[in-house]
Amino acid sequence: MRIWIDATNPMSALRLFGMTLLERQLHTLLEAGLEPAEVYVQLAAETTNLPALLPAPLLRRLPLQWGHDSRTLGEYRTSLPPDAHADPLLALEADAVIDSRLLHHLAGLSGSWIARGEAEQTAVLRLEGDGSPLNSIDVSACSLPELAEKILRQGSVQELHLSEVPSHIRKLRRDLPVYLFCVADPASRDRAERFLFWSNYKGSTDFFTKYVYPPLVWRAVRPLARWRVHPNVISLFNVGITFLAVPLFAQSYWLTGFTLAYTMSVLDSVDGKLARLTFRASTLGNILDHGLDIIHPPVWYFAWAWALGAGDITAPVMQLAVWMAVFYVLDRIVAALFSARVGRSIHGCTPFDERMRTWISRRNINVPFFMVGLLLGLPVAAFSVIVVWQVVSLGLHALRLVQFWNRKERARGAE
Repeated sequence: MRIWIDATNPMSALRLFGMTLLERQLHTLLEAGLEPAEVYVQLAAETTNLPALLPAPLLRRLPLQWGHDSRTLGEYRTSLPPDAHADPLLALEADAVIDSRLLHHLAGLSGSWIARGEAEQTAVLRLEGDGSPLNSIDVSACSLPELAEKILRQGSVQELHLSEVPSHIRKLRRDLPVYLFCVADPASRDRAERFLFWSNYKGSTDFFTKYVYPPLVWRAVRPLARWRVHPNVISLFNVGITFLAVPLFAQSYWLTGFTLAYTMSVLDSVDGKLARLTFRASTLGNILDHGLDIIHPPVWYFAWAWALGAGDITAPVMQLAVWMAVFYVLDRIVAALFSARVGRSIHGCTPFDERMRTWISRRNINVPFFMVGLLLGLPVAAFSVIVVWQVVSLGLHALRLVQFWNRKERARGAE
């Protein structure tokens, strides 16, 4: 496969979350899993500085060729060596925001296809064979959307509607329609940033992550992306403050401990959003983020119990902490078994499960509940309720595991 990118529009240099639109386009090719023989980027006088704005690691990962002439898509196709004429060709615009799922889907098709975006202001073409759809058209003054319209009128290609591309995103536990739209000016860039930000939220999560933290996360992600701060830096900082909170909780320094706890909770959303929005997700980042999420809650619960029991390991509240840890681990095991068996997260399998995820026993629900108990002078009672709620959550998940044990993932969940 070969890729042709029209970067002649000056908007190709517009930055979205710290990256030029062309850079995002190239990252999208990689995220889609494409391994092109060549990526040809057509430049104009206004965009000749674009290669210098790209990071060196990205330049090394793709077989990039730069066009500084006025070569059209048809002329590029004609200029290919004879043995490359049979290669499928993807044509797209650098000033567009393209869903990697769309490119992955187009790459897996056979024949010639066209997908058009929002208000038909941009398009993606997949041409296969001798490129005959271009041969009878004067493409010298055509933008890609105009070219797509003319080819469709010929009836020589098929149109792929965005709704035909599978919409489920397993990692985010949600269905999100595939997107393709043009960024025409700074105002539409701002709309694009907000759209992509919300598109990277999980479909099922707790109440505070869904409704309380997003304004704080938004205000953190944008400058961090512009400054090109690596998400792993945020994750490592989060690890530090998470475990710094443990001795503070254990010694009843509640105000400082809760300040760190809420900071950690917000940053727990920041690093993941930053990684996905800037195409810098990594194995290490995943381990730091999700590993921390799994390990630290029981440690915090033991620190709370230690403070409430005045350091007496035999205190009843310490026994509650032990049971809390046991039920917590069992709950995690049940959730992992569900995903392995059903092929879908237990928190996003049905609308009911998505609603339950808003309130089930998790850190972001238990921390504020315990804090309220402290403020009311009922910390042990609040901790006891948290343990009971963990038992209820475990029971609910065990029931769902039994109900879905012999059900296969339906087409809605297929990737």
